[in-house]
Amino acid sequence: MKKLVVFTGAGISQESGIKTFRDSGGLWEDYKISDVCSPEAWKKDPELVLDFYNKRREQILNARPNSAHKAITSLEKYFEVQIITQNIDDLHERAGSTNVLHLHGEITKARSTTTEKIYTIGNNPIYLNDLCENGHQLRPHIVWFGEAVPNMEIANDMVKTADFFIVAGTSLNVYPAAGLVHVASKSSIKFLVDPSEQLKTPSIENLTVYRENATVGIPKIASKLKKTISKYQ
Repeated sequence: MKKLVVFTGAGISQESGIKTFRDSGGLWEDYKISDVCSPEAWKKDPELVLDFYNKRREQILNARPNSAHKAITSLEKYFEVQIITQNIDDLHERAGSTNVLHLHGEITKARSTTTEKIYTIGNNPIYLNDLCENGHQLRPHIVWFGEAVPNMEIANDMVKTADFFIVAGTSLNVYPAAGLVHVASKSSIKFLVDPSEQLKTPSIENLTVYRENATVGIPKIASKLKKTISKYQ
């Protein structure tokens, strides 16, 4: 089967009602990013950080996969599909996708602050004095600002071997999306889904732009790929 890599950002989750820190009226308005999303914030006030992510976890629990998530899942019948996402929610998984790489961590997991061991917590909150078996505090399994992105190298390797590459919910003007699209081979068939009329696309071979929301553009691409798959096999 041909390999399809899909890179998704906050825009696809936003269409399921998950607010980003740029949205007005969103959860982030009650917090300063520097107070809840950095190693320094964790050292200063871990209880505040835990409270923030407990609220985010609850928000995500109430969200549902949308038509973009479901369209991506449907492509697994036709392609070897690998999703790379900047999102910390589990909407891709809940839509049925089986291969999802999270660049920025996962809200449904915690990890030990000392051993780095990861635990699946689902929708359960994390509180102060919630400890790993070795007696160390648990923290959200999230890549905070200022921390390394350990899965970035894995993502680069995935994109290098992609026959088809879709970018949705994130702009090619913002890294790491911009870096990933340049890693893709020249022969790779590429799609960008972004509604912004101000979007400036770099000079990239075999790139088609859909200036639409993910819930509109991705189902269109999925339909097109299904109809033409025999051409590439």
